[in-house]
Amino acid sequence: MKVTDHIKKSKGKTLFSFEIIPPKKGKNIQELYDNIDPLMEFKPPFIDVTTSREEYVYIEKDGLLDRKITRMRPGTVGICAAIKHKYDVDTVPHVLCGGFTKEETEYLLVDCHYLGLDNVMALRGDAMSHQKYFQPTKGGHSYASDLVEQIKNLNTGKFLHEVMEVDTKPNFCIGVAGYPEKHIEAPSLKTDLKRLKEKVDAGADYIVTQMFFNNADYFAFVDKVKEIGIDVPIIPGIKPIATKQHLQLLPQVFKIDLPEELISEVEKCKNNAEVRQVGVEWCIEQSKELLKAGAPVLHYYSMGKSDNIKKIAEAIF
Repeated sequence: MKVTDHIKKSKGKTLFSFEIIPPKKGKNIQELYDNIDPLMEFKPPFIDVTTSREEYVYIEKDGLLDRKITRMRPGTVGICAAIKHKYDVDTVPHVLCGGFTKEETEYLLVDCHYLGLDNVMALRGDAMSHQKYFQPTKGGHSYASDLVEQIKNLNTGKFLHEVMEVDTKPNFCIGVAGYPEKHIEAPSLKTDLKRLKEKVDAGADYIVTQMFFNNADYFAFVDKVKEIGIDVPIIPGIKPIATKQHLQLLPQVFKIDLPEELISEVEKCKNNAEVRQVGVEWCIEQSKELLKAGAPVLHYYSMGKSDNIKKIAEAIF
């Protein structure tokens, strides 16, 4: 079932969902299941599965460094299919521009359709670790709006090199990212909202936000999005802070602001166990306010650990 259909079916009731990271190569999928299992009692209608682009590694050979391309995590589509089969829950694979040609993207989408996956999250993706700025893959998309357009075309039977009459066309529900505090590369929030409008105009069906820690940022974002004519569900993405290092890491990586009150509480903590509890308590209060405001879904970034998400869900759902 489509994410948007789940939202319609809920008739105004706020849903619970979360996002997981595939295990690194060499890990067993059971580790992933162990983190999903505790959260299934809250009946998530869908689970997002992230992906990562290729990276360069350097291998010493005959005294020289030989550059090789590798992917650090297994394919997202297979993991989505495994989760869907095991838990009978809809899964949302993340599809990236970076690291993939248009043809590779088409193959991935065909696989998704074959496996009965009804939803995809279309993202541009990040630059490679050695790049200062994002550079599109040769033969790939530069912008998420172009990726959305390709997916939308596939829904009509329009493949890259031909139009095909098929018995069962894909009908993907397409999610895209929104940034309450603007994208790191956007020169202004107004410009960033224009880019978001382009993604929706290209065919995006719903928006999931970047993490935020001040609900006022989300509410203001929703108002601004509606003002420019965007009328799709806007799902808040929430992450509980878990370590002291997050005070520096999260603003640096995601270019977000942390509320002074939260910073002060974290700085008082003697260890990361105490920080984790502060993060849970802050996230519970965030969730309660978002729930009261009628957010369609509360979407939690689990980052591979579920114990803190479970505590939050127990208090909210």
